[in-house]
Amino acid sequence: MQTRTLGKHGPQVSALGLGCMGMSDFYGRHDDAESIATIHHALDRGLTLLDTADMYGPHTNEALVGRAIKGRREQVFLATKFGIVRDPADPQARGVNGRPEYVRAACEGSLERLGVETIDLYYQHRVDPQVPIEETVGAMAELVAAGKVRYLGLSEASPATLERAAKVHPIAALQTEYSLWTRDPEGNGVLETCRRLGIAFVAYSPLGRGFLTGAIRSPQDFDADDYRRRSPRFQGENFARNLALVDKVQALAAQKGCTPAQLALAWVLAQGEDVFAIPGTKRRERLDENLGALDVALSKEELAAIDAVFPPDAAAGQRYPEAVMRTIDR
Repeated sequence: MQTRTLGKHGPQVSALGLGCMGMSDFYGRHDDAESIATIHHALDRGLTLLDTADMYGPHTNEALVGRAIKGRREQVFLATKFGIVRDPADPQARGVNGRPEYVRAACEGSLERLGVETIDLYYQHRVDPQVPIEETVGAMAELVAAGKVRYLGLSEASPATLERAAKVHPIAALQTEYSLWTRDPEGNGVLETCRRLGIAFVAYSPLGRGFLTGAIRSPQDFDADDYRRRSPRFQGENFARNLALVDKVQALAAQKGCTPAQLALAWVLAQGEDVFAIPGTKRRERLDENLGALDVALSKEELAAIDAVFPPDAAAGQRYPEAVMRTIDR
């Protein structure tokens, strides 16, 4: 397993992690037994980075991960997140809470559901515009001092927020969407700021919510309750335009002798030794396919060819519906 250093002074963590969200929420039907088997298989293969959050389910994904790692805690670098609050009366509604008292309560809930004494990497899932980042990170730092958290992270934070947060306590990682069809961190200063501050960059949805695998050919491929049915990039003309881009990636993958998913993941990992990727999957065979990306080495010429067929800003449509985009710190 390839490992990379998480942040300036962090531990060695597997370059490829496992996003566990879809095992419990958002991506249609799920099978807990297969999900736990997938996590066990990941650990058997040497993968160490597992990623979850209290809002997945909500809460059920952390409980699932907790069951899966019971008895194997020493093999896991465990990341979870707080800050997105869901309304039980409206599953589509989202709120953000970064108040210090909420930070402490959320951590206690996550520790209990995960069945652990310490969270390795604790992220603020979304920045609360109503609470100064200094107050939120200050409360997170108290968790480190208490031994309940080892490292701190932020998710979808702007360069200015990262700068302010890092003055309160070292930030080990920033988690943001990054893939061939979401290259915002290259142009908005996020990647540059992470590198200047010594913060690891963790790319979530590195496969474009599964679209870059080439397996999704129609919006009808999704279950009725799959949230991608409401995502702008999977709608109408946007879907058709994005599918044409994926077809070009498939052609390059065929030339390389790998799958489109492996090519897309190898591209993310090739962006720097400080970049990690956490593709999500619910099945062991897909996990093995994703891990195969670690054997795909891309030359400068091949990276240029990928950029030529899938340049920055090529994807059609926003990455989230407008209401969700408003929760992102920019």
